[in-house]
Amino acid sequence: MNMLLSSIKNNLEELTNLLNQLSNDEYATPCVQLTNASIGEHTRHIIELFQCLENQYESGILNYDKRERNTLIQTDTDFAIQQIVSIQNNLDKENKKIVLRQMIDGNEITTESNYYRELLYNFEHCIHHQALIKVAVLMSDNIKVDENFGVARSTIEYRKQCAQ
Repeated sequence: MNMLLSSIKNNLEELTNLLNQLSNDEYATPCVQLTNASIGEHTRHIIELFQCLENQYESGILNYDKRERNTLIQTDTDFAIQQIVSIQNNLDKENKKIVLRQMIDGNEITTESNYYRELLYNFEHCIHHQALIKVAVLMSDNIKVDENFGVARSTIEYRKQCAQ
């Protein structure tokens, strides 16, 4: 489990490093390549899913639809970074059963899960949105991201094997 926690923290650190390079204007401006979403909106989505898991952990009932949708996260890089640091500092929890609830096509779906499984989901979800963010970032010459930013860990491992 420590490997997963370490990977999540490192991944979120990559996101923080990116946010430190962006002005609030660059962060909040809609991007045509992201169907007019901003880097900030994608970052808020990542953060708020992690926050749902953290805030609903005690109850054992998790519903990702019940996000705050705090626009400050998507417009203020410093505030977003504070939220990321808080997530990084609060990931290490005991594994336990969690009931996942979600509305799909007007019906509430309920399924069993657990904390570690949901951490893994959030990690993969984060990478997916970072891949989208990378599309916007690559349009700018002055922003640097790691070549593996937004790349699935299995893809990174596969590329390493191919290079040998």
